[in-house]
Amino acid sequence: MSEGHSSKAVLIAGPTASGKSALALELALATGGIVINADSMQVYRDLRIITARPPAADEALVPHRLYGHVDAAVNFSAGAWVSDAAKALDEAKAQGRLPVFVGGTGLYFKALTTGLSVVPPIPAEVREDVRERLERNGVEALHAELARRDLAAAERLNLRDRTRIARALEVIEATGRSLLDWHREGQPPLLPKDSFCAVFLAPERDELYARIDARFDAMLGAGALSEVERLAARHLDPLLPAMKAHGVPALIRHLRGELSLEEAASIGRADTRRYAKRQFTWFRHQLPEFAWVRPEGARSWLAAVVNARRASD
Repeated sequence: MSEGHSSKAVLIAGPTASGKSALALELALATGGIVINADSMQVYRDLRIITARPPAADEALVPHRLYGHVDAAVNFSAGAWVSDAAKALDEAKAQGRLPVFVGGTGLYFKALTTGLSVVPPIPAEVREDVRERLERNGVEALHAELARRDLAAAERLNLRDRTRIARALEVIEATGRSLLDWHREGQPPLLPKDSFCAVFLAPERDELYARIDARFDAMLGAGALSEVERLAARHLDPLLPAMKAHGVPALIRHLRGELSLEEAASIGRADTRRYAKRQFTWFRHQLPEFAWVRPEGARSWLAAVVNARRASD
């Protein structure tokens, strides 16, 4: 670690259930830091249990920011998160605290370290019209429409990716410009190169999958089904991000009588395992500056961060 490390941020990423939150808490306790959430599902206040947000007891030990501060009815974006993260970063700097960003959402970390495209807000009537056409005509028809109007964007999207197809069509309808054009014009990163150190916790796959399965069962035991039932009672748009959190769609199907609880849990566990696999791939290709460590090596990495901070104070 370089001299002046006390001014740096620490980024802790990794697949779901890899032990990120515990490591972030330990680091914040050791350094007087502030923990800042970088998980796109843990921002929703409706989803404390099913997203494995830090318990209230942990939140009481050190300051935690950007957890449960967004209503599930909001289509929260990476741009909105960056705006909130900038405020949390300013708070940490003003208080002389080490900012510890922790989560598994690769896009958030990429926006934090490389910048983000700025797409103007989409008017509600445009979004609603596109969603109605999606439900009425199906995803293939919407993709065909996108191909006629924005072939470059359409060619980059999976034919079944309802959310991204709808998003690309919303952008070109609302702005008259391709989403790809907006991506080329972006905000500068909040954390430029050399202003942070970053780690990716990479457990062995079999061990990780066993932890994912055990955690999903533990969440059910802690009241996740009741939490999802309260969310379902709000009758929100199923395309909203909160409605697609791992386990939520399957548990809603169980509540409707379409699946047994074990069938729903099995789907939730499998979806989470597949997501963890994608997280490994995404971080490996998109964020090569993250140092990969096994969880058992995380303590020595943490000790190096703490020692470097103390040496520079």
